[in-house]
Parts: sequence; structure tokens; C-alpha cells
Amino acid sequence: MNKKILNKDKKDWENFLKNKDITSKRTSIKKDIESSDIENWENFLNSKEKIPDKDFLLKKDIRHEIIKKIDLHGYTIEEANMAIEQFIQKSFDENVTKIIVITGKGLRSKNVENPYLSKDLSILKFSVPEFIENNKNLTRFIIEITDAKIEDGGSGAFYIYLKNKNKFK
Repeated sequence: MNKKILNKDKKDWENFLKNKDITSKRTSIKKDIESSDIENWENFLNSKEKIPDKDFLLKKDIRHEIIKKIDLHGYTIEEANMAIEQFIQKSFDENVTKIIVITGKGLRSKNVENPYLSKDLSILKFSVPEFIENNKNLTRFIIEITDAKIEDGGSGAFYIYLKNKNKFK
């Protein structure tokens, strides 16, 4: 199995050998560490002054999630609206990040039987979010309102994400 070596391969090999000599010479040079450098290093290790943790300093601006929950089962529409208004204001003042509002699905609502009341508007599931969205005093504290995950009540609940009180203008 005689293969002919190409000129390019020969040049590559020669370059490798040249560079190998240079790198071996570099590693063989003895580096002298000055005694002042050693002394400075030992002083630093023994001192109480440490390098600040940049990761910790950056985390100061992170807002930790604070969650509160309110259950409106059994409330009338007026009671629920008054309770949710007070709860949102209090939660904002306490710098809460997320509110879980449990309204229920309205399956046992007695308003369903009343032909003079709208089924959708008389059930808290629909009326409370509508009240919040139409209340300008409350909407200025709110980032968004979203449906709840199944573990937090599913279609019988929703989330309210509040703005940061410290950055509120």
C-alpha cells in the first residue's frame, strides 16, 4: 500500500515541525514569579476583603414572586366587586406579584333560574373580570389578567399580575 505524499501534505508537516519547536521552547522558558506578587496574593487570601459577587449584585433588581389568593364563592356580584377592589389595592400595596382569583364556574348559581338576569353577566366568573377591566383605578395596577392553570382552579379562576409598586409611576 504505497500512497504518494502530496506536496501540500509535506508543507503542512514541515509547518507543524517548525511550530512544534517554537512551542516547546516557550514552555521550557522558566518564569520567575516575583516575591512581591506572592506576598500580595497571600495578603489577599488572608484579608477579609473579597471580590464582590457580580451575580448577587445583579439579582437585587429581580422581583421575587409573591402570590395571594382570594376565593369569591358565595359572594353576590356587589360583594365580590367590592372585595376584589379592596384585595387588589391591598395586594399592590404589599408588592404582591400575582393574585389567584377563584370565582367558581357558576354551575350552582341561583341567578341561572332568573329569566330577568343575564346568565353570563350574573355569574362571577364573567362579571368580576369585566368589573376589573372597566375600573380605571384598578387597571393602572395590573399588568395582565389571564386564565388560571387547572391546578389553580382552571376555568373557575383567573390570574391577575400586578405591577411593581416600587417602579410604579
